[in-house]
Amino acid sequence: MLKKIVSLNLILLAVISAQAQEKPFTHADTLRGSITDERAWWDVMRYDISVTPDFEKKYTTGFNTITYKVVRKKHPDVMQIDLQQPLVIDSIIYDQKQSLKFNREGNVYHVKTPRQKIESEHEVKIYFSGHPHEAIRAPWDGGWTFTKDEKGRPWMTVTCQGLGASIWYPNKDHQSDEPDHGASLTMRVPGDLMAVANGRMLSKTEHNDGSVSYKWGVNNPISNYTIIPYIGYYKQFSEVYKGIKGNLDLNYWVLDYNLEKAKSYMPAEVHNMLNAFEYWFGPYPFYEDGYKLVETEHTGMEHQSNVSYGNWYTGGYRGRDLSGTGLGLTWDFIIIHESGHEWFGNNITTNDLADMYIHESFTNYSETLFIDYIYGEEAANDYNYGIRGGIRNDRPIIPPYGVNAQGSGDMYPKGGNMLHSIRHSIDNDKLFRSILTGLNMTFHNKTVNGSEIQQYISEKAGYDYSKVFEQYLTTTSIPKLQLYIDAPHGKMFYKYTNCIDGFNLPLVLKGKEKERTIRIIPSAEWQSIEFLHTNQYLFTPWRIEYMYYVDVELVRNM
Repeated sequence: MLKKIVSLNLILLAVISAQAQEKPFTHADTLRGSITDERAWWDVMRYDISVTPDFEKKYTTGFNTITYKVVRKKHPDVMQIDLQQPLVIDSIIYDQKQSLKFNREGNVYHVKTPRQKIESEHEVKIYFSGHPHEAIRAPWDGGWTFTKDEKGRPWMTVTCQGLGASIWYPNKDHQSDEPDHGASLTMRVPGDLMAVANGRMLSKTEHNDGSVSYKWGVNNPISNYTIIPYIGYYKQFSEVYKGIKGNLDLNYWVLDYNLEKAKSYMPAEVHNMLNAFEYWFGPYPFYEDGYKLVETEHTGMEHQSNVSYGNWYTGGYRGRDLSGTGLGLTWDFIIIHESGHEWFGNNITTNDLADMYIHESFTNYSETLFIDYIYGEEAANDYNYGIRGGIRNDRPIIPPYGVNAQGSGDMYPKGGNMLHSIRHSIDNDKLFRSILTGLNMTFHNKTVNGSEIQQYISEKAGYDYSKVFEQYLTTTSIPKLQLYIDAPHGKMFYKYTNCIDGFNLPLVLKGKEKERTIRIIPSAEWQSIEFLHTNQYLFTPWRIEYMYYVDVELVRNM
């Protein structure tokens, strides 16, 4: 769907930041990250992908049939198709009858097409082959993974967020264009292996050479980087979850030797996740395609209706508490975090990778909301404050647009703390929850700009948070709230410093039981409020810092 013009965790922050340091952008970056004339005139309707991986040779062959619609009357009669080296396009067939000519420019193919009328639909079947790029450290580096399970048997999968789906199959590799009518993935594998992919299994075909083809498909639009194969010695069990929209099919695909362990562990975690997230975000977005957890050797990723899981069947992030509070060990980080992306990342997808915080900040905050649902508000506050230790403030969260650039890994904990601060400033969880559910209804199965999400939040909250977003997303400065106590006159003076012009995060300060609540909107100018014994506790620096991502400084003079 051509519409208006993105998971990891705190452990990955240093890796992400190192990979995305400032660098000069090239013509190749522009081809990858922008809507070129050769991309703009056609809208992807559907992907039908087929791949045959050779485990021993680490070689793949296949094709992608791209069904598309012409959406511009004037266009260059050239189509940009992305496929990253060392893979190559072997041939391209147009509308099942005509071979097309093409030339290569780095990771881009320029394909010469016949003249086509606006609103007409066509298809190109693109055959490809080669030794694909292998992921060095999946999922942080993308590509194929050819490895072995605990019994020494073949195990294959792909990871490609950020690096792009063109690392393993030819496509229009830009987040703004998802296939309107869904996608299918067919995997031809040796007969003793099982192949799993997104959505539901559509067919199983046995071949004379002993190999088997498994075809899976989704009905919903889908980001090309979340279409993923898993190939190994899998066993499956399933159940039905009674959700907001009715029956939701839950399927679990795990390595055969982990089947009993998975049966006793996974369902409870998934039920807790769905209970919490359907409460905060609204219905699971893909009832038609079901929900699936698939075991993999890397930590996990948010593949749509096909969530990968490698958290060793334990609490926390492989046994680690990312918040340092102890709370993080009481639930499975990968199941909760990666499933949170079904709402933010897969349902709501950003047009440009520069707005990846829409995916990661909201999903990071889904962890806090999960804890809030399970343990209550104070536990959620503890967790959110705890993950603040992972904030680096090394670079802005939003990098340049149009060049496939990724901002600081602070988009996880800093973005989550930004949202927590906004939530406390709204001081109305009923309204805040309606904003989150409203986002997932309004932008259901859509790609968006980050500015659209910011504007929606401000409109529904009835307060302009644009300067708050700008502060936390585009600078590395922590706002400072200065407080001056004028005891003789019974006044407290306050103002913001170390922030952009116009920063205006409201602060709702709450005291102990039976004490008053105060709402202030500090600015760059000193303001004052009566400072009485009954509200003295409200201005305790640690309490303010606990609720809001600001530094508080008591000053001796104004």
